[in-house]
Amino acid sequence: MSKRILIIQGHPDGAHRHLCHALAEAYADVARAAGHSVDVVDAGRLPVPLLSDPGAWQNEAVPAELLPAQQAIGRAEHIVLVFPLWLGDMPARLKGFLEQVLRPGFAIARTPANPMKAGLLGGRSARVVVNMGMPAPFYRLFYRAHALQLLRRNILAFVGIGPVAATVVGMAGAMPSERVARWCARLARLGARAA
Repeated sequence: MSKRILIIQGHPDGAHRHLCHALAEAYADVARAAGHSVDVVDAGRLPVPLLSDPGAWQNEAVPAELLPAQQAIGRAEHIVLVFPLWLGDMPARLKGFLEQVLRPGFAIARTPANPMKAGLLGGRSARVVVNMGMPAPFYRLFYRAHALQLLRRNILAFVGIGPVAATVVGMAGAMPSERVARWCARLARLGARAA
């Protein structure tokens, strides 16, 4: 069964090609070939103003430049977020992007009866693909995949998205081309299944 997939490219450097771009493209190409509908939002290329006022987040409209991205989230059945780990977390531009598009009235209820069940984006699944310079097992065991858990629990689950699967790519900084190809093949297999 075909799905509507949205890939959010979270690498903040949209001017150069990085491992994040290769992984996202491998997923997208095979997903399209398998009959899935694929949209791509490159958060690194979008103007993302940072929010500093909770009132603006709650009451103002999403900036016009980001409205198509918000609409793509609304259409998606499966969302793939791809980003590098920077200073132990997602890059600030991606976090700012999520703050802008996941606003009350769209992603969470404005006046929920139960604040723990305020998410409006139910019925969507997600995969988070994060790459980093450290070994993936070290990130998972020593750091307990804290940025991944924050994104999964405090953002995606909060707005109703689930289940959320994860792909953690370690030692990305000096990855030889053969390993890049193997990781791209893994992402391609996931894309074929919209998983």
